Amino acid sequence: MDAAEFRKRGKEMVDYIADYLEKIDKRQVFPDVEPGYLRPLIPDCAPQDPESFEDVFKDIEKIIMPGVTHWHSPYFFAYFPAASSFPALLADMLCGGIGCVGFSWAASPACTELETVMLDWLGKMINLPEEFLAGKHSQGGGVIQGSASEATLISLLAARTKTIRQVQSEKPELTEADIMGRLVAYASDQFCATLGTTPCCSFDKLLELGPICNKENIWMHIDAAYAGSAFICPEFRHLLNGVEFADSFNFNPHKWLLVNFDCSAMWVKKRSDLTGAFKLEPLYLQHHHQESGLVTDYRHWQIPLGRRFRSLKLWFVLRMYGVTGLQEHIRKHVRLSHQFEHLVLQDERFETCAEVVLGLVCFRLKGSNELNKALLKSINEAKKIHLVPCHLREKFVLRFAICSRTVESTHIKFAWQHISQLATDLLKTWEQKHHQQ
Repeated sequence: MDAAEFRKRGKEMVDYIADYLEKIDKRQVFPDVEPGYLRPLIPDCAPQDPESFEDVFKDIEKIIMPGVTHWHSPYFFAYFPAASSFPALLADMLCGGIGCVGFSWAASPACTELETVMLDWLGKMINLPEEFLAGKHSQGGGVIQGSASEATLISLLAARTKTIRQVQSEKPELTEADIMGRLVAYASDQFCATLGTTPCCSFDKLLELGPICNKENIWMHIDAAYAGSAFICPEFRHLLNGVEFADSFNFNPHKWLLVNFDCSAMWVKKRSDLTGAFKLEPLYLQHHHQESGLVTDYRHWQIPLGRRFRSLKLWFVLRMYGVTGLQEHIRKHVRLSHQFEHLVLQDERFETCAEVVLGLVCFRLKGSNELNKALLKSINEAKKIHLVPCHLREKFVLRFAICSRTVESTHIKFAWQHISQLATDLLKTWEQKHHQQ
């Protein structure tokens, strides 16, 4: 494929993606395939001779799409949102076209510097304390990681390294192995301080946890993977109060801020805590600006060496939506979640199981766990909408998360009518079965 054909095929692919997203509501949200469906549809080995773009393109609908769960469908209410927008898609195209591997400032100065600035933009949007930003006199800064899990692991490893070195400075006779075996990580079932837990979007009390961590010299990491995007709205910013006590903080713009996966934003108060744990300096990666104090080499802030130009997605989205556009997106999802909550509460057969704070409603039929498992089974087998469950205080609970960028009130009404009818059918058969027993 030369540049001329790339221009032609690129336009075709953009049209295909635009059509896919515009008409995604016409596709069944969850696929019909069984495990192993794909292997029989493709050859055992790669082709020896080149194939045409037309042959590859026609196999998208034939082979790939039958096995796709359509996360951006307005009938997808599972997990949490997977953000998507046309500006972010265009930025991803540019990222692939530039194709740099930004492990150091010298490897691509724009890749490094745009990331630093975008994380400052994002930090200011959620009113992070100045210590987390990469200003002239700051010791902190932000970095894009692949996921919140990755950010949590990086924080844990950085905290471990910092503690080991601190103990060794006080007790030089102890080896690293001696100290390692005595370290304790304090955690809840969420592992770290969490704002917007996955099961029910609950919030840890940072104003209570933070002072204890600071007093006991315990590294405090905050995971706000889903909820963090909402903090750009002033009415939700109070949920972040107490972040000033944290050593590191993370949320995922790729969940709710219209930036396609992967883009997980992480900030630290002291960047030396990260570089101290992950610094890697072989001669071939060194450059004459690295000790100037003017540049960042992000390979020292992460586990992998290489990294993509992910800040382009933030740059495109933040500029083309603006803060007000992104705030409206968040507020719309919250309004729709309260609409669904209202529909649930109007039906005396159902109950909600957690406070609806943002875009997630946890609900269930009043009754046994087995009854609710049967309801979820009937919902997902019908494949008109898609939900996943959780356990709350030993109860089996259904989660209804507002996910799609294009979801509207009509989709919420349809989903509730569908759930309600399935519940009616289920309760009839359930009563008949138990009556016969």
